[in-house]
Amino acid sequence: MVRNQRQVVDYALQRRALLAEVYSGRVSTMDVCDASPYLLRAAKFHGQPSDASCPLCRKEAVTLVSWVYGDELRHAAGSARTPEELERMANLFAEFTVYVVEVCRSCSWNHLVQSYVLGTGDPQPRPRRTASR
Repeated sequence: MVRNQRQVVDYALQRRALLAEVYSGRVSTMDVCDASPYLLRAAKFHGQPSDASCPLCRKEAVTLVSWVYGDELRHAAGSARTPEELERMANLFAEFTVYVVEVCRSCSWNHLVQSYVLGTGDPQPRPRRTASR
């Protein structure tokens, strides 16, 4: 866990409600086990193993994948990052948002579990305007 997390949002209640819908039969497992190949690849190469087993297939532990977004990130925005990369980025950029998704690589279950803001918190320096003469 990176030490300067702020604006943390936990999506456990949404997850619990969705799983209740699945267990009751009101929502099909096909509707929730729909991880894209891109997300599954990110889980394989950038994911962090968790202790929690998949709530649907229970075959293996879910993998946590952290996605980063922010204007300052430019080309890196929308990419999956390892915890080590997040730590490094938190010291380089003023502010960016991390979205943590749990993914089951067996059945393709996936759900957003948490989001938070990282960064130095320093305002971005504004480009200087030069007066034209």
